[in-house]
Amino acid sequence: MWRHFVEGRGGVKIFFVRAQKIMARVPWCRLKNGLEIRRIINGMWQVSGNHGPIDSNKASRAMFKYFDAGLTTFDMADIYGPAEEIFGDFVEQLKAERGEESAGKVQAFTKWVPQPGPITREITKGRVSYLDALAYLKELQTDGLIGELSLTNFNTRHLLEIIKQGITISTNQVQYSIIDRRPEAKMIRLCREHDIKLLAYGTLGGGLISDRYLNKKEPVARSELQTASLAKYKQMIDAWGSWELFQELLSNLSDIAQAHNSSIANVACHYILDKPQVAGIIIGCRFGVPGAQHIDDNLKLLDLELTAGEIQKLEQILSKGNDLFETTGDCGDEYR
Repeated sequence: MWRHFVEGRGGVKIFFVRAQKIMARVPWCRLKNGLEIRRIINGMWQVSGNHGPIDSNKASRAMFKYFDAGLTTFDMADIYGPAEEIFGDFVEQLKAERGEESAGKVQAFTKWVPQPGPITREITKGRVSYLDALAYLKELQTDGLIGELSLTNFNTRHLLEIIKQGITISTNQVQYSIIDRRPEAKMIRLCREHDIKLLAYGTLGGGLISDRYLNKKEPVARSELQTASLAKYKQMIDAWGSWELFQELLSNLSDIAQAHNSSIANVACHYILDKPQVAGIIIGCRFGVPGAQHIDDNLKLLDLELTAGEIQKLEQILSKGNDLFETTGDCGDEYR
């Protein structure tokens, strides 16, 4: 079992990986130190409790459907409510019903996010920087205890500081969608120069970038933005442009989707998955919630190929919106 530590917002992210490659439709991406990850990743923030009630037993059973579809990579954190426990139950059930070999075909990315107060005090007293902490992780990597070192929500300036210290970084997990293209300002260029991949989250704007919101009135009330994801990404849409402009974008995405017998979500995901340095996209999953499973639709995006003309039309609409790099800052700056 690999242990993949990742310095991220508020602390250290740990990737526990069971990474035996299996023959499946969902493609893999190989990171610089050899770890292979699925390019479509199942996000588990949606089981944190901020997206409606989750039945843990139903959730762990629902994960079998994703596994059988080749969607074997899961992203979670210790602050995502019962996410780690649900995943652990799933793995134990997988072992019991299908054996150790099947369980070995699963990857799990998790994050350790401790409270900043005590850690900040210790760092201040000891005059230790986060670069010193990463240097120690690099030593553990040299000793063979860590497979890959990666980041979450680091901006370009801080990533460059780390690179200059001689610390090898494999990935940076950042918010990246068709309306939030901040990584294209600086991050992608730096990542290309140093063979660093991006893991994109927020690609569907919490579900707002989908057929469900096409030709719908603007959701404003809390009752209309029932989940943490909807509330968060509605703010990003507001920062990017008006609801009318967003509807124009959805309409264009819908036209493209219909031409390919696809969906708005597929087109939006493929648009980001096809970007330079993007190793994978994290799509949130509400495991066990009736009607919330989109496995078949997610797999369809693998067959999608956008034409140059379709991309040009999208770019024309996107140019009407605000540049979020200028208004919000670099990747992850909204958390600082």
